[in-house]
Amino acid sequence: MKHMRNQGRVVVAMSGGVDSSLAAALLLEQGYDVVGVTMRLSDENRDAVPDDRSCCSLSSVDDARRVADVLAIPHYVMDFTASFERSVIDYFLDEYLRGRTPNPCIACNRHIKFEGLLDKARELGASHVATGHYARIDRDEAGTYRLRKGLDLEKDQSYVLYHLNQRTLAQVLLPLGSFSKSETRRMAEEYHLPVAHKAESQEICFVPRDDYKAYLRAKRPECAREGDIVDRTGNVRGRHEGVAFYTIGQRRGLGIAAPRPLYVTALDAVKNQVIVGAADEVYACELIASDLSWTMWDGLDQERSVQAKIRYGKREAPAQITPRDSKSVWVRFAQPQRAVTPGQSVVFYEKDIVLGGGIIDEVIA
Repeated sequence: MKHMRNQGRVVVAMSGGVDSSLAAALLLEQGYDVVGVTMRLSDENRDAVPDDRSCCSLSSVDDARRVADVLAIPHYVMDFTASFERSVIDYFLDEYLRGRTPNPCIACNRHIKFEGLLDKARELGASHVATGHYARIDRDEAGTYRLRKGLDLEKDQSYVLYHLNQRTLAQVLLPLGSFSKSETRRMAEEYHLPVAHKAESQEICFVPRDDYKAYLRAKRPECAREGDIVDRTGNVRGRHEGVAFYTIGQRRGLGIAAPRPLYVTALDAVKNQVIVGAADEVYACELIASDLSWTMWDGLDQERSVQAKIRYGKREAPAQITPRDSKSVWVRFAQPQRAVTPGQSVVFYEKDIVLGGGIIDEVIA
């Protein structure tokens, strides 16, 4: 690979997968002094599944090291286990205990892959960090950084990056945002990267065998407290094995005989109840979100029309967002949305630009 190192030093978060590996190769070709870093996040899966291919596994560390050897770049393994346990694992467990559904990938991106890695990058003399996320960063005419969707909308990962603000956007590079996954694999082949055809992992990296129920039982046994399944009027319809083991919109596995299908419509950890109802009761028009983060502003000061997305993999929908106070917003959708879930993130877009987002606290039918 021919390149001249005149763009400055960048630390690339290398998980051992094809995306981060190609990100390193592209930046190297663009003239950056590339340093590969694999973050050691958790030993949970290493002990339970030694040959697992997730980003926390020993085999993935080996894959990242092999890619670094091909590219002839330095590669380091850095220990983030303490901060990962505090910021991601404890958060994951505590949210389930509260009857909410967490998104550990967003927490990891926010606290570990960007904030934590940026600190380490400075120690290595790097001005930027880079990842293999499918999203884009550019600047408008006023010099404001903008986080935008990846061009491949089926692969777009901007939803999980809404926490990036102006300070962090100025220090982050996302070289894959203009490519599709098929193009990524083709280019990885051209660069002779040994992970060009490595399968993607869809699992939670720290949960052994992707069995989150067993993980909760082991780490937070109080999650497995049985209770009543009730309808909206309080009638007992059945029994549940623990509020944490159910999700909004769930139909299967309720063990209830009823003349029409019943769905989980809400979870009440305080009363230890799973609330069920008809299909139309799974929809809601409004929500309140807090723990806000904005990509281009310090905060929201007026009502605004946006496209809002309530979970990864779901399309955005027209909505109005209104500030309630400095810490929360009211979100009103033009059309009812299915399975709006406390604990998940709602992310706001204007066309393909991410404006920001927050955590869903309350759902209003």
